[in-house]
Amino acid sequence: MPLRRLAAAPITRIGLGLAAVGRPGYINLSRKTDLPAERTVEAMRERAHEVLDAAYAQGVRYFDAARSYGRSEEFLAEWLRGRPEIRDVVIGSKWGYTYTADWRPDAEVHEVKDHSTATYDRQVAETRELLGERLDLYQIHSVTPDSPALTDRALHDRLADLAAEGVTIGLSTSGPEQPAAIRAALAVTVDGIPLFSSVQSTYNLLEPSAGAALAEAHDAGCSVIVKEAMANGRLAQPGSPVLDRLAADTGATPDALALAAVLHRPWADIVLSGAATAGQLASNLAASAVRLDADQLGLLAALAEPASDYWRYRAALPWT
Repeated sequence: MPLRRLAAAPITRIGLGLAAVGRPGYINLSRKTDLPAERTVEAMRERAHEVLDAAYAQGVRYFDAARSYGRSEEFLAEWLRGRPEIRDVVIGSKWGYTYTADWRPDAEVHEVKDHSTATYDRQVAETRELLGERLDLYQIHSVTPDSPALTDRALHDRLADLAAEGVTIGLSTSGPEQPAAIRAALAVTVDGIPLFSSVQSTYNLLEPSAGAALAEAHDAGCSVIVKEAMANGRLAQPGSPVLDRLAADTGATPDALALAAVLHRPWADIVLSGAATAGQLASNLAASAVRLDADQLGLLAALAEPASDYWRYRAALPWT
């Protein structure tokens, strides 16, 4: 499996997600100061390539895009074409949401979810046109327990055909019922063979409810990718007594502490940084060197919120 081959390499377990630099609007905090004043396509392309260059130079080898992340696949494909010597990276993308904002941060609707076979057929062709044979992992975007993607046998057959071409098939999850979605996905088979070999889920100090299910997925042979480890920037902000205290004790920044806490989970194969600047990325990558003892991890665990509260707050975050 592509992600498992990374586990044996002497590089960071931190990957780079392109949601923040592939489109002008997103729900991460502090975007007004993180991004260029004029978020033109050219300015965002330049920023994406800058962060990709910094990531590769510092050992990042997994890069994560999606059809709904604006032009993230395009920016990533251009970056790869401009650096043909780079062959030791794993490229993942996702289908299931269509980007509808037309490059407007203030759009009323930024993306539309549809897990139908028709959407898969259209989007896999779009992804292949951009990433071609560089696509290693293709995931269904934001599966919930009621998603038809969990029961659509025609879709499963299509995904199995893609797997037969050498592309790992995975899914990402969102929402307060992530554990149920993960466990339902583990039960999906085609001709007696598990369909999904990778799971990408939200897991962080505020929202750890998927932890047990992700451990089960890992034990079942799936690669586990953690997204939103900093809770869309909430855990990078000063003002948390626990994070501020541990930052003083360890010398680590709050974002590095938040990422380090996830890296301490043995089932977490890749933990994504959503950095929008090279400076943010360097701060995130420092998490790899942070060692937390049981007492410190216990203090951090106390930050957890009820999953329903967490997702309600996240749903109210503005796109900026």
